[in-house]
This record gives sequence, structure tokens and C-alpha cells, in this order.
Amino acid sequence: MDRRAVLAAFDEQIRKRPQPEAPGARAERVGKVARHVAPDGDGWSAVLWSDLDEACADAAIAEQVRFFAAIAQRFEWKHYAHDLPADLPRRLLAAGFVAEPEEALMVAEIAALDLHVSPPPGVRLLPVADATTVEMVARVHEEVFGVDHGWLRRSLLARLNETPTPVAAAVALAGDLPICSARVELHAGTEFASLWGGGTLPGFRGRGVYRAMVAHRARIAAARGFRYLFVDASTESRGILERLGFVRLSATTPYVWQQGA
Repeated sequence: MDRRAVLAAFDEQIRKRPQPEAPGARAERVGKVARHVAPDGDGWSAVLWSDLDEACADAAIAEQVRFFAAIAQRFEWKHYAHDLPADLPRRLLAAGFVAEPEEALMVAEIAALDLHVSPPPGVRLLPVADATTVEMVARVHEEVFGVDHGWLRRSLLARLNETPTPVAAAVALAGDLPICSARVELHAGTEFASLWGGGTLPGFRGRGVYRAMVAHRARIAAARGFRYLFVDASTESRGILERLGFVRLSATTPYVWQQGA
């Protein structure tokens, strides 16, 4: 993989031209910033890309804070290690943002992945196609990650009815117990699909469930004609992804701003 070329394609196709990730959401370019705005604060809002320098960075940050404060929305500035200016993190902290844990931007060429991976014995993967399976996804997410995922319930239910669907999700079951859930976002008009979720209940980790879930979603992306998969990988999942064939292209840190925080 030509890492520099793929990173440039990622910036151009995914960050500079974001797509709405929920019904009613807006993805827009405003000056030197690209942002995602959740509908009525229900979901995820973020600055995804910026083209800033030392002369204009503080004003651009202040402009985004004013915008999201006016609509009373929490948002994150999704900073990547290769973003400019080099001191952008310091400027975000000075403007009242709080840094969350750094993640690795991991990318794989789907054709190079081993997609013949099955779930471990006693575990089956169930495609998400209705309200019952959507509820399974959200409940596993809430148990693993410890935060409310009501927005995910509403978003999945609405987007699964679109044609072609921009997202596919699956839940892993041990017997009748949901133990892992994840989704793949299919970014139309780009070469990239993205992996989200994948959290597994503690008692079932280390058995290959996450690996099987990655392969399952990669097969979906391949069938839809995508060339690359990307994921924001935590420390826990990075090693698994590297063994599967993913490579680290950059690091990304969410800098979160919340009114009154």
C-alpha cells in the first residue's frame, strides 16, 4: 500500500466531503472547515477536516464554537496527527476543548484481507434487519461502552430502509445472548467503507469474535465494490487489526467541546 497516497485519498474523499450519517443530519463545507451536524442535537456532531494555518486557526475555532453554541450542541473537533497548524491541539485546549483518548487510523485494502474467517464454535452472526436486531445492537453497545445509544437505534432503523442502504450491521449471538455488535458505513461515491462498534462482552473476548465480525463486514464492503476499509482503532483492537492486514496511517484524537463544561 502506498500509505501517503491512501491517506491523501482518505482526506479528500472522506474528510473534505463528508456525508450525513443520520436522517436529517447535515454535512457541509463552511470556509476552510468541513463539519457534520446532527439533527436537533440527536447524535454526533463534529468538525471533520480543516485547512488552517497559524494566522486563521484561532478565528476558525471560535467560529465553530459560536455555531454549535448557538444550536446548543456538543461537538468534537476530530484532529489528525498530520493536520496543520502543528499546534492545533494546543489551540483547541485553550478554547475550552477536552481531549479524549487517541486512536489509530487503520486502513486495509479489502482485496488483501483474508475474508474466510468464521465465528468461533457456539457463536453465530445475525444480520441486522428489523427493530428487534437493532435493539440488540444498541444494547450491546450500551453495555460495552457505557453510554446511551438511543441515537443509534433511531439512525439504524431509518437508514436500513434506504435503497441502497448506506449502512449494514450485525450482531454476534452465543446461543440467544447478544455478545458483540458492529456496523459498516458504506460511503457512496468513495473508495472507502468504515468499521464502527465491534465491542464484545468481557466474558467472550479473546475468542475470535471481533476478528469474525471484521471479516463479515469486509465481505459486505467488497460486494458493494469498495476498495478500502478504515477504522479508528483503540489500543485493544489495534493488534487484532494489524494481524488481519490493516496498517496505521495516522492518529486521531477527538477534542470535545460542550457548553457549560
